[in-house]
Amino acid sequence: MAGAPDLFVVCKNCGSEVSPYITECPYCGNRLRKRAPKIERDASGESRPKERRKAPKRSLPKLKSNEIPGLRGDEDRRPYVTIALVALGAIGFLVLAFVGRGDIALVGPPGDQVWRIFTTPFVEVGAWSQLATLLCVAIFGALLERRHGPFLVLFVWLLAASGGAALVAGLDSFPVVLGANAGALGLLAAWVVPVLLARHARPDEDDDADLLGVLVIGVVVAALPIASPFTSALAGAWGAVAGALVGLVLARARPR
Repeated sequence: MAGAPDLFVVCKNCGSEVSPYITECPYCGNRLRKRAPKIERDASGESRPKERRKAPKRSLPKLKSNEIPGLRGDEDRRPYVTIALVALGAIGFLVLAFVGRGDIALVGPPGDQVWRIFTTPFVEVGAWSQLATLLCVAIFGALLERRHGPFLVLFVWLLAASGGAALVAGLDSFPVVLGANAGALGLLAAWVVPVLLARHARPDEDDDADLLGVLVIGVVVAALPIASPFTSALAGAWGAVAGALVGLVLARARPR
């Protein structure tokens, strides 16, 4: 067959028949060629030499429905912002072994310590409230980040968690805001509102979303102010409303 490789070559030094795909004779060590030919497989599955193929260029997929241009997610990428938020929540709980809650949380008028509205969401009242809020943040933050990217998760967190603390600080004469219930409800609402609207618009399609589980998590987080007076119900309500507004924007967004 034309173009087919030789079955063997003869070593000029010792006269042995050797494979055409090696660089040195295995019998005498004589150098046969500088480098071995590259191998490809034809349609029959047999190997034969060929030049190196160029790797195909990867391109980003087209925007899907409900994706905002510039806020594209990646289902295979780690949700780094969500991981950071959960880690900061865990670290904040450990820091309380060395400092008081009043040193880093929003307990009383912030005055010139405005930074407290950013740190108080990471200061939980107890272990159970921390477990509930961080679980909610981990689940719905990761879902949002893989769908729309890290910047959206960070925006929703600041709007819901820190925005809720700022709202309470502006309305109450002696504000007390501890915990991430507002941020957790904001992330949950931002994720679930587009799902609910999509189900209403296309009731025949199955999105595999467990809305009963979402309801249970949402009720538990929303009820935290009942168990602890230091968890602000007003901040939680603001977080849910802010997240729902973001969810409406995401639901109406269309690819360009």
